[in-house]
Amino acid sequence: MVGILPSPQLTGPSPIDEPRQNSAVRLPLRNTVAELVAGSAVAAVVSLVLQFAAARLSISEPSYAPEALTMLSSGLVLAALFALLAFGYRATRIGRWGKLAATWVALSAFSTLSLAIPLQSTRFYYGGSSTDNGFRMQLMTRMASTLGLADMNYAETAPYYPSGWFWLGGRFANLLGWEGWAAYKLYALCWVAVTAVVAFTLWSVVLRRRLALLAAVVTALSGMLHGVVEPYAWPSAAWLLPVAVLAWRSLRMTEGPRWTLICIGGYVGFAAITYTLHFGFAVAMIMLMALITGVHRVRQGEGVGPVVKQLFLRLLPIGVVSLVIALLVWLPYLLSTGFLLNNPRSAAQHYLPEDGAFLPVPMTEATAFGGLCLAGFVWLLLRCRHSEIAASMLAIVLAIYGWFALSTLALLAKTTLLAFRLNVVLDLTLAVAGVLGLLELIGYLRRRIDPRYAVQISLVACALGLIGAVSVTQEALSGKLLGYTEQAYTDYYPTGDNAKGNKDPGQRGSWFDDEIRAVAALTGREPDQNVLLSTDYKLMSFQPYWGFQQETPHYANPLADYDARAAEVERWSKATSSEELLRMVRGSKFKSPNVFILDNPQSRYSEVEPPPEHEGDLGLQLKGDAFPQNPNVRDYHVYFDRALFDSPAFVKRDVGPYTIIATR
Repeated sequence: MVGILPSPQLTGPSPIDEPRQNSAVRLPLRNTVAELVAGSAVAAVVSLVLQFAAARLSISEPSYAPEALTMLSSGLVLAALFALLAFGYRATRIGRWGKLAATWVALSAFSTLSLAIPLQSTRFYYGGSSTDNGFRMQLMTRMASTLGLADMNYAETAPYYPSGWFWLGGRFANLLGWEGWAAYKLYALCWVAVTAVVAFTLWSVVLRRRLALLAAVVTALSGMLHGVVEPYAWPSAAWLLPVAVLAWRSLRMTEGPRWTLICIGGYVGFAAITYTLHFGFAVAMIMLMALITGVHRVRQGEGVGPVVKQLFLRLLPIGVVSLVIALLVWLPYLLSTGFLLNNPRSAAQHYLPEDGAFLPVPMTEATAFGGLCLAGFVWLLLRCRHSEIAASMLAIVLAIYGWFALSTLALLAKTTLLAFRLNVVLDLTLAVAGVLGLLELIGYLRRRIDPRYAVQISLVACALGLIGAVSVTQEALSGKLLGYTEQAYTDYYPTGDNAKGNKDPGQRGSWFDDEIRAVAALTGREPDQNVLLSTDYKLMSFQPYWGFQQETPHYANPLADYDARAAEVERWSKATSSEELLRMVRGSKFKSPNVFILDNPQSRYSEVEPPPEHEGDLGLQLKGDAFPQNPNVRDYHVYFDRALFDSPAFVKRDVGPYTIIATR
C-alpha cells in the first residue's frame, strides 16, 4: 500500500517531477497512441453496457432508490480504484495491459454509474430540455439529420458554433437509428467515461502511473461537481491540465520529442472544434508559458534572438496542427466572412451571471472538495519554484484570474470573455494540486514518524481518500446535480408526456406531439424541408426544422442577422391584408418561413394575456439582448391580426395553446 506515496522532498525535485530518461514524457509515442485509442474504446463500450443496464432498473420517480443504488455501486467502484492504487500497479500476474484494462474499466464504470443510475428512467440528460440544453439538443438533432456541417437553426447559413462534438454525436445517433435528441444522453455519458480514461493516459505521460490514476479519479469527481452538465465542453476542460504540464515541460526543454508538440497541437485543435473558449484560453496559456520561459532564459544570460527562434520553432508545430484541425469545422464560416474581415458582431459573449462578476475562490468552501482545493493552493505556492508540475499548475491558476480581469475590462467594450466558464478548470487544477500536495505531506510524515507506523499512516490516508471521494460524489448528487436531475424527469418528451408519465394539458410540452403531427399534416413535407417562425422554440430541439429566428440572440449565428430578422417579423405583423403579408414574407431577403406557430390567447390552454388593443390577435414571442442586465434577454411579443391568415393561401389548425398556420 505504501507504493502510492512518493518520497517527498519539500525543497528540490520531487519524484513526481522526474520524467524517465531525462525526457519530457514518461510514455513513448506508440504506447500513448495505443492507450488513447484502446482506452477510449473500452470506456465507450463499458459505458454503453452500464447505461443500458441502468435503464432496465425502471424505478418509478419520485424515489431515493436510484440514489441509494448509485452510492452503493459507485462506492464499490471507488473502493476498487483505491485498491488498484494501493496494490494493483505492483501486481505482475495480470501484466501491463491487464492493469491498464482494469483501470479503464474502473474509471469508466465509476463515471457512468454515478451519473446514469439517477437518470435511469428518463431519456433526457441532466437539465432535460430546459434552457441551454434545448440548444444542445437542437444542434444534436440537426447533426443527426445531415452528414455535413450545418447551422443548428438557420437554413443556407454557414455554421458558427463549433460542432465537432455534435457532428460525431449525429453519427452515433445514426448508428443507433435514433433521433438526435434521444441519443444525446447516451452519447454524453459515453463521453464522460471516455474523458476520465483519456485523462488517465494524458496524466500518465507526465506522472507516474499511480499518481496519474489518482489525478484521473479527482478529474472524474470534479466533473460531477462542475463539468458534466456541459458534456461537450468537459473533455477539453479535463484534458487541459495534463496538456498544460506537458506544454510547460516541452517549452522549457531546448530539445525533446517533437511528437509531444504535435499532441499539444492536437488538443488545441480539438478545443477549437468543440469549445471555442477553451481554445482561446489554451492558446493564451501556452503563449504565457512561452513568455515566462523566454524571460527566464534571457535572465539566465541567453541571447534574445536565439531564445525567440527556439521558442518559435517549438510553438510552430502546435500552431500548424491546431490550425489544420480547426479548419475542419471553421472553414465554412471563415469563407463566408472573408476570413473574418467581414465578421458580424456576435452576442454570444453578452452574458454576466453572478459567478462571472465575482472572483472564484473554491479553496474557501466548507466542503471536502473545498478543503482539497485549499491544500492544492497552498502546495502550489510552496512548491512552484522547485516543481515543474506545481509551476505549470500555478501558471494556469494565474492565467484564469488574469482572464477574469480581462473579462471585467471587456465590459467597457460592452462584452465579456465568459470567464466564469473557466471555473471548472480552476476547480480541477486546485483539486489535483491538492492531491499531489497531500501525498507529499503524508510521505513527509512517514519519513519523520517511527517506521513502525508507516503502514497505519498509509491505511489512514487511503481511508480518508475513499471517504472524501464518497463525500464529493454524494455532494454532487444531492446538491449540484439535483436541480438538473429534476428537470430531466419533469421536462416533456416530443411524445407529449414526461419521464414521470405526466401529460398535463396546462403544460406547453404536452402539446409537442400534436404540434409535430399538425406541421406534417399541413405541409406534407419532411421536417428538414420546413422553415418555422415559432413561438414554441423547444419544438426545434426534437425535429430538424429550420427556424426563421433563433430563440435568443446569444445562440444566434451572427451571419443570420438576428436584429434584422426580428425587425422584419415586426413589419410583417403590421401588414393590413393577407396579400400584403404574403408579399412581404415571400420577398424576404432571408429564407422565408412556410409555417407559423403562434400563441392563440383565445385558447383555454393559453397563458398569454395580450394588451387590450391586441385582444383576439395571434402572438409571437421574440427576445432581445438586454446585456449587461441579468437576465441578459428581454421578452416581448408581436401580434398578428387573425384575419391576415384567412386567405386561401394559408391553411391552419388550432393545437392546444397554439394556432399553426402553413402556406399552401
